[in-house]
Amino acid sequence: MIGKWPESVLGNFDYDFLDGPYPARGKSDVESLYDPPYYEWYQVNKIECVHFEECVAYIEDYMIKHSPFDGLLGFSQGGMIASVIPPLQREGIAFTKVPKIKFVIIISGFALLELKSGPPKLLADVYSVPIDCPSIHMIGKFMTYSCSFNCLRLVLLHFG
Repeated sequence: MIGKWPESVLGNFDYDFLDGPYPARGKSDVESLYDPPYYEWYQVNKIECVHFEECVAYIEDYMIKHSPFDGLLGFSQGGMIASVIPPLQREGIAFTKVPKIKFVIIISGFALLELKSGPPKLLADVYSVPIDCPSIHMIGKFMTYSCSFNCLRLVLLHFG
């Protein structure tokens, strides 16, 4: 994922790469880009999200054991998770035993709202308040959006 980023970026930070705890079910959207194995943070169908609470506990436990972390970077499901950790932390719902997250980088993230059962219980109030730390949201030009392009404050188009 970040292998094409310049050394001036990669060389200035330490990274911990945590895979999702569940083997991916079904065909992966990234098979043409990355070799297996593929993992998921949680499983979703059109009705419900399964294992979301366990996923949050898994990440929080990792962060407790390997803390401190200044920020989070997440892709796809990981981007969705990275986007909700600061609000969960702020509201005292989760991530209360680790230092406050200072920034998030979200790549191809999304809001987990479109389920018939609604979002997971942990996320009941998370989407009503903006992320309260600096964030950058990277969105591919072929992604579909649930809002008009005007909902994005600043868009920089980069072809690299």
